[in-house]
Amino acid sequence: MSPTSDIEPEPESKTDTGTDTGTDTDTAAQGPGVAEHWPSWEPPLAGTDAEQIVAALDRQRATFRWKADGLDAPGLAQRVGASTLSLGGLLHHLAFVEDHYSTQRLDGSTPDARWSPLQSEEGWEAHFEPSGSPDELYALYDSTVTLARERHAAAIAAGGLDGSVAMSHADLGHANLRRLLLDLLEEYGRHTGHADLLREAVDGRVGEDPDEEWATPWDR
Repeated sequence: MSPTSDIEPEPESKTDTGTDTGTDTDTAAQGPGVAEHWPSWEPPLAGTDAEQIVAALDRQRATFRWKADGLDAPGLAQRVGASTLSLGGLLHHLAFVEDHYSTQRLDGSTPDARWSPLQSEEGWEAHFEPSGSPDELYALYDSTVTLARERHAAAIAAGGLDGSVAMSHADLGHANLRRLLLDLLEEYGRHTGHADLLREAVDGRVGEDPDEEWATPWDR
């Protein structure tokens, strides 16, 4: 449940005669408690377009990483029904996506050489069939997200959301950074939903947000 749904407004204070004395005292009393318990992954209530988009993306990253966290090899390989998806496969696939969206699609630079076999139709299935150990998969995903966040932050600082990126369409020209980040957010929305079902099938973990004491590896 989002923290915003748990914040209930304090009743307006009244004088003995029933006259409204204003809300400054109420806001002051409510504010510190709310700020103190505001999770690091929760988007700001008010912010710039860039702050909101990046925060929404970071929230999806945090939720996905929490859903995949702390599992052994059988847990990461767990599948549901006829689907071939697994949490280990999603960690591997989203690590590739993060690198792709922060190199080739962002500025035209070459993604890490490890992804070369995956960048073809024949290599598509390999996205979701990683060969690494749990520690290796977690380290790969965490390090790639850390680099992607740094690259996206630098791009925002340099040209803002309206800045042109390498991602393009032959008939429509180049996309801007806003479109690139929203595409990445869409990718996470899809796969975080998959992760919800997969993690529940492993050990029953459910929930919309990480526990309050949990922190993303890139913020530890």
